[in-house]
Amino acid sequence: MSEVPAAPAPAPAAPASYPGKTLGIVGLIVTFFASLIGFILSLVAFNQSKAAGYKNTPAKVGIILGIVFFVLTIIIIIVSIAGAAALVSSACEGMESGVYDLGNGTTVTCP
Repeated sequence: MSEVPAAPAPAPAAPASYPGKTLGIVGLIVTFFASLIGFILSLVAFNQSKAAGYKNTPAKVGIILGIVFFVLTIIIIIVSIAGAAALVSSACEGMESGVYDLGNGTTVTCP
């Protein structure tokens, strides 16, 4: 009698998706419009994938871009406030203390 070789066991099917994949992609996209919200979504997705043992590259990219865009937003806000303060300061040069109407509906209060 000849022995018939046993067929190899079929490999387990890979899951169609993994936890956090869709949320990671959403977080990455949202990061371009609302950096802080995109950062939080990407962080949640990354933690879900990590807990399930999967890598989530879109979530990791969303985390990095969220931090970069948030820092840039803060810098732009600070520069805008400083510019506005300098503009108001230059508008008061040579004027006495008081409130002035600049004519276009803008009022300036000079110290």
